[in-house]
Amino acid sequence: MIAQMGGGSDVPKVPYCGRSMFYQEAGEGPVLIFLHGNTASSRLFEPLLPLYTPHFRCVLLDFLGNGRSDRVESFPADLWQEEARQALALIRAAGYERPCLLGTSGGAWAAMNAALLAPGAVGAVVADSFDGRSLHPGFARDLTAERDRAKRDEAAREFYAWCQGPDWEAVVDRDTDALLRCAASGRPLFCGPLEQMRPPVLLMGSREDPMCRQDLEEEYKAMAAQMPHAAVRLFASGGHPAILSRAEAAKEEILAFWLRCEAAERL
Repeated sequence: MIAQMGGGSDVPKVPYCGRSMFYQEAGEGPVLIFLHGNTASSRLFEPLLPLYTPHFRCVLLDFLGNGRSDRVESFPADLWQEEARQALALIRAAGYERPCLLGTSGGAWAAMNAALLAPGAVGAVVADSFDGRSLHPGFARDLTAERDRAKRDEAAREFYAWCQGPDWEAVVDRDTDALLRCAASGRPLFCGPLEQMRPPVLLMGSREDPMCRQDLEEEYKAMAAQMPHAAVRLFASGGHPAILSRAEAAKEEILAFWLRCEAAERL
């Protein structure tokens, strides 16, 4: 299913700030880079590859400190801006030409920030199942309760171990610490004004997502109004993230969005 690549090595890696990031590739066509959310890894997207590989050259990246990438001592409070720089490092190292970035949950912030940092390097963005311009009220309280509950839940523990490996609890704790510091700082979640977003953006999610803000539709519409080329697609039902809970429908939306982007490029 997955064709590994990178320097003839059995384990494809991208160098970044003295460490290495794992990535893998499958399929043919325009490049679609999947960016995972917090406490997840690129394994999250592997079951989705049969939906996307007939249409895209799919690239799955593990951010530093996650999955099969090198570990770090801690995550920064501006984690999603740092992950944007990691995604751009992959684009440069692999020579991808204006790929589409598909980020879900925390990966959505990373994808949006990458497009703001280097608009010429990114062809389009799909931002799935995230809170938008700010963390929802009560985020720190909800996060602490959710992580404590998840670490006691057998299914959640299995998910963490599947994504991260045997050191999953340390990874989760580092991520929780970074997000709590981010929430306490009140720092902007984007590295620049949304009005400066040049690539087209599809904001996607579910109205029923229990892990996103309750006013997600209003937030997405307000964001779309700030960006030159943006669209909103919210499914009536589905969990977190939409790309998994509404897998077939999400793939159709993403494919149609990319085809519209390609048609606009030709005009």
